[in-house]
Amino acid sequence: MARKKCNRYSGIGGQAVLEGIMMKNKENYAVAVRKPDGEIEVELEYYQGVLHGHKIKELPFIRGIFNFVDSLILGTRALNYSASFYEEEEEETKLDKALNKMSKGNAQKVLTGFVTVLSVVLAVGIFIVLPYYISSLFDGYIRNRSLMTIVEGIIRIGIFVLYVWGISAMQDIRRLYRYHGAEHKCINCIEKGRPLTVHNVMRSSRLHRRCGTSFLFFVFFVSIILFFFIQVDSVAAKVVLRVLLLPVVAGISYEIIRLAGRSDNLLVRILSAPGMWIQRMTTKEPDESMVEVAIAAVEAVFDWKNYLYENFGYEVDETWMEQESGREDD
Repeated sequence: MARKKCNRYSGIGGQAVLEGIMMKNKENYAVAVRKPDGEIEVELEYYQGVLHGHKIKELPFIRGIFNFVDSLILGTRALNYSASFYEEEEEETKLDKALNKMSKGNAQKVLTGFVTVLSVVLAVGIFIVLPYYISSLFDGYIRNRSLMTIVEGIIRIGIFVLYVWGISAMQDIRRLYRYHGAEHKCINCIEKGRPLTVHNVMRSSRLHRRCGTSFLFFVFFVSIILFFFIQVDSVAAKVVLRVLLLPVVAGISYEIIRLAGRSDNLLVRILSAPGMWIQRMTTKEPDESMVEVAIAAVEAVFDWKNYLYENFGYEVDETWMEQESGREDD
């Protein structure tokens, strides 16, 4: 059977964690971590998400809201798991004991929930409230409300780009960006129809249209358009409205990035270009050891050999894999 050359949507997605990768396929997810001793540890878990089974989660523009919430919860879990391999042993403090007593042994879950909520609050403050406050300083110079909305949006995008660029100076974040690149390379390798080997992954692109970085750019872009048409006079109402409409913005952005992952027409390429550009900062080239971790995460939740057969029309047998492994070792 002739091999098809176009990209094929695989349905898998992931996230970089501390010295590792989380990969998700439907309701299964795996976290692969390179432990301090050099071995790769893989944990396979099952996550159904909030409101599992409800039809509301399947509705266009609504499903994106739940997808965003599930991503936050699952991402926090994966990060905590990967961090557990690098935490120093410490004696239990009085605060730890008190939290365990009040939460009936669920102190870790309580702290995880608190950190997640705090992260969302800080994100809203930095990327929603702060840009509005800065743009309001130009009220005396710009009288046109629509133009002010555009200025606010540009400031919001500027703060985001500066934030991404600024944290990239941290060594741990740069390693995280390299694992982020390994995650994208694995997905691109599969969706290009290539067998999942270290050699093939290394030569794949580290940029991917369904990336969370691109999603955030669409959130900023959609918010500019939305608030261009929604105007209120009260300062408090403006801030509250921006926060309350975040689920709407997230829902619309999800549909755009979902389309981007399944289509390759000119309009999609134009819309995806800014997000792909920002990904050049949030992803870095990984080394082969990082790619090995990413492959381990993929193989725990995804049968890529069957996927290649069904979508590209050829089989990858064990003999071929052994030959390929030997070529990579040379």
